[in-house]
Amino acid sequence: MPTLLDFRRRIRSVKNTQQITRAMKFVAAARLRRAQDKVFAARPYARHMLAVLRSAMARVEAFDHPLMARRPEQRVLLLVMSGDRGLCGAFNANVIRKAMEFLRGRPEQTLGLIPLGKKGRDALRKQKWSLVGEYINIMARVEYPQAREVAAQVIARYTAGEMDAVYMVYNEFKSVLVQRLTVERLLPIEPESFLAEAPQATSGEGPSGPAETSSAGRAESPVDYIYEQTAAAIFGHLLPRFVETQVFRAMLESSAAEHAARMTAMDSATNNAVELIDQLTLHMNKVRQAAITREIIEVVSGAAWTA
Repeated sequence: MPTLLDFRRRIRSVKNTQQITRAMKFVAAARLRRAQDKVFAARPYARHMLAVLRSAMARVEAFDHPLMARRPEQRVLLLVMSGDRGLCGAFNANVIRKAMEFLRGRPEQTLGLIPLGKKGRDALRKQKWSLVGEYINIMARVEYPQAREVAAQVIARYTAGEMDAVYMVYNEFKSVLVQRLTVERLLPIEPESFLAEAPQATSGEGPSGPAETSSAGRAESPVDYIYEQTAAAIFGHLLPRFVETQVFRAMLESSAAEHAARMTAMDSATNNAVELIDQLTLHMNKVRQAAITREIIEVVSGAAWTA
């Protein structure tokens, strides 16, 4: 049976763990706030880029670009966006499981993988999958040059004919408690993607689309851009930027989802530590009360025997 000293050591150990999990929760909350600010700051740029692309595509009679070339999907490239660290619940496990489902569902295709994050890289390498590239230590603080580097490699492989399609697997950030696993095709670019409206923005931002909404609630007419170059040239120049923006958006979503999952996991761990400390304290008090009762009985018994 554990002694009082054993209970005290266990309670002290759990309290130290509780301090660590509480500190990690606060750090994750601060990083989540910065990641959310980046997501909200990137939305106006992506919204206006879509507006320009819609306008340019409407002025191009027949557009032909290597990033829009459709081929039979025999060679597929998959971007797997995971975290670089653990202690974030099932965040990394869900991404890896979704990637495995995608890969095992295409047994007749040649598959290439580019993991973004150390956890995804280690898991895919352990499963003996073919890695054509890897990026680690970039998901904790996502920057646009990193997304541009990833997009440049993807574009180079696609335009060279090494890959017939490119997909992304990542966690889409919905809220602190909700992250949605998403499998999204990055290349080839579909013309319909410029015509479909983007999802409605949160935190007070209006819906994206060719028509903006004024403060009075009336829809304003689309902007009629004046192009110094031809619309086809501008459209072809913006398509690689569109791919970069899509990769950057997915990385921001995944980073925010990771911080939210870590904050939730550390909050749960802190609450579990509180409950465990209460249980250990209760058991310790019972053991101490039993020891005190036993000592009293021994003293009374000894006094009665001497009398």
